Amino acid sequence: MHHLHGTYDMVLVAFSYVVAVVASYTVLDLVGRISTSKGLFRWLWLLFGAIAMGLGVWSMHFVGMLAFSLNISVAYNLVKVILSVVVVIAASFLALYVVGRSQLSWRLLLVGGLLLATGISAMHYIGMAAMEIHISYKPVYFALSILIAIVASIAALWLAFYFRKGTEPSRMWKKLGSGLIMGAAVVGMHYTGMYAAQFQMLDALDETKGMFLDQKLLAYTIAGGTLFTLGLSLFGIFISNRLSRKDTEIQEHEKWYRSLFENNQDGIISINMQYRIIGFNSAITQLTGLTGEWFRNQTIDNILPFIVPEDQERTREMFVKSRSGEMQTYQTAIIHEQGHRVELSVINAPVILDGQVVGSYIIAKDITEEKQSKEKIQHLAFHDELTGMPNRRMFNEVLGQMIDSEAEQFAVMVMDLDRFKLINDSLGHTYGDQFLQEMCERIRRCMEGMNVTLARMGGDEFTLLCDSRYNREEVADLAEQIIRAIGVPYRLKENDFYVTASIGIALYPNDGADAVQLLKNADTAMYEVKKNGKNGYQFYTGELNEQLQEKIELEVELRQAIARKQLFLNYQPQIRAGDGQMIGVEALVRWNHPTKGTISPGVFIPIAEETGIIYEMGTWVLREACRQMKEWHRGGGPLIPVSVNLSSQQFHQTNLAMYIKEILEETGLEPQYLELEITESMMMDATVSRSILNELTESGIRISLDDFGTGYSSLSYLKLLPIHKLKIDRSFIRDITENNNDKAIVATIISMAQHLNMDVIAEGIETKEQLDILMDNDCKKIQGYYYSKPLPAQDVEEAFFAPMRASGS
Repeated sequence: MHHLHGTYDMVLVAFSYVVAVVASYTVLDLVGRISTSKGLFRWLWLLFGAIAMGLGVWSMHFVGMLAFSLNISVAYNLVKVILSVVVVIAASFLALYVVGRSQLSWRLLLVGGLLLATGISAMHYIGMAAMEIHISYKPVYFALSILIAIVASIAALWLAFYFRKGTEPSRMWKKLGSGLIMGAAVVGMHYTGMYAAQFQMLDALDETKGMFLDQKLLAYTIAGGTLFTLGLSLFGIFISNRLSRKDTEIQEHEKWYRSLFENNQDGIISINMQYRIIGFNSAITQLTGLTGEWFRNQTIDNILPFIVPEDQERTREMFVKSRSGEMQTYQTAIIHEQGHRVELSVINAPVILDGQVVGSYIIAKDITEEKQSKEKIQHLAFHDELTGMPNRRMFNEVLGQMIDSEAEQFAVMVMDLDRFKLINDSLGHTYGDQFLQEMCERIRRCMEGMNVTLARMGGDEFTLLCDSRYNREEVADLAEQIIRAIGVPYRLKENDFYVTASIGIALYPNDGADAVQLLKNADTAMYEVKKNGKNGYQFYTGELNEQLQEKIELEVELRQAIARKQLFLNYQPQIRAGDGQMIGVEALVRWNHPTKGTISPGVFIPIAEETGIIYEMGTWVLREACRQMKEWHRGGGPLIPVSVNLSSQQFHQTNLAMYIKEILEETGLEPQYLELEITESMMMDATVSRSILNELTESGIRISLDDFGTGYSSLSYLKLLPIHKLKIDRSFIRDITENNNDKAIVATIISMAQHLNMDVIAEGIETKEQLDILMDNDCKKIQGYYYSKPLPAQDVEEAFFAPMRASGS
């Protein structure tokens, strides 16, 4: 026996590598398919994969063996050849079974790799043994071939597991690269094993029993067949993957749809063409309060009774329209299982397949809160937030509709609460709001049973619209009822507060053919009531319009009067009756109109208060009075105070004390020579008033309470507040000689002031008899025409200051 040496057909060697690569690529795809399959399909894919892998590896091995040519002919044992195929297919089946899982541990990977390596190695060396020739192996290369088989098998299975998922093109290229590497490893194992083999010629006595094969023809046939088979496998896998991806996409879309359906916050019901409910989500059960069991196998008609009765027919019609293929959107409402109303926005969406309606969806959204918010916004847009009554916008709309209806006659009443601003400024807006709410309720009670619209236009201004069924007398009766109701005292902060109402009335169409003119003329009538003492009503007349125009003109001219230096001060001396000495003066503002002459304060002061001009005017009066008194002091005295009236608006302005101090510093007048006259109406909120008065008196300024006894405030204010002087109002002095009640009131005021250690002064003294009565009651400080009317500063200087200086008083 002697050693034989062979040669390789490099074309077949290359061909064997191609077979190995294709087989490796096929395995990479097959493992992914096996790991995602279940049941019978998994076993079929395992069998198919094992055959493809086994045949691929075996073909590569057999082509590689046939590529090797000895210088003698070699026969092959057919049984052993078949056995080598069976071994590698069986090993492949076991290996794929072990690693074909969704999760792969290293232990399973090693077991699968060893099984596959055992199958490949067994296949190789059984196939070698099929050659009818003596073969011995080099131990080192034999072991190396086994090692390569193990490493190649583990690597192949790991790569197959790694690339089992993914449809991106980049994954295909990665698998192709991995196939090239795996093919090289398998080929490397085969040719290492071939290199380890040492072939020896049989002895002449040995009988060859195997088959002689045409090596090249058989190699190409096996390789071609294998490639064809693997190609079909790859094509089958490709088609399977396409179908699988399609199924996966469909499943994913189904899951997305189900997730959207089930987790949608809106309630959804699926209806088939037989009107039966075939699907619903949890939101619809929450929306209706019905259970899931109730919805199953119900028809859509069973839901109709839950819809509010007034919407049932319309809802049915909208659903029927959607069955024709047109989507319907509308709003309705249902009664929840627990009994409350739920507002819904509904979409009826048809389901169309191949141009045919096969069913529909009902999608319902709860808009209860949204609708309530819109209704609240709508309500607030047309109603007053404080009182809940119609506001200016709604009143104008109703008035416009009344005019458009061509009614023969109706009345518009404009009402203002007299003295409310004083209460609001004194007590604060919280109590002012309570007061307004009470007044509104009183007006409502007067209107009960009447077709009258009441609106709050803003502040303390109200309007009433009486329709054509009421004549002039009935409108007047309503106005009188309201005035009486408003005049009832209102208990607030343990005190009774009084307000009155001034009402102006305009009749359509005589007093105006449009809304603007009607309201304007009713306003004019109301201001006439205020001018004549308030607390009453007045129908509009043509003469009132003329008066209004005059008032408007006066307002415009009054705004210019200060800048044009048309205002001036008169001073009325205050006298001590015992010796006739002047003890003070009161500054009184006058208006010297360029065409109308001197205008009475009773005419322009109310205009100034209504328009806010009173701030600027009051500042001018205070500065001028302080300047004049300081000038008299510099001229030699005597050192007496000047009294200045403060309006309610001035009294409640911010930083009053600081503002007056600045005027005193500017004019140089010492604080003790300024006396501020306030009224009882400013004292309604004792806490606020006390704070302001304390700050003033701490500066040295004196406080006099003017018109004492004519207001409604509590006598307790005299105890709580730092007041230095009471001024008896002229209304008590006028009839004091004839009216015993007035005489008693005056005597009481004087006595009370003395007991409270307050100065007291009476104003409006015009006769000796009035003076005597006051003197008898120990009131010696007098102001009135009996001693002097209000005089210009120059006349006061000549009549009083100069004589007093001359006498040294």
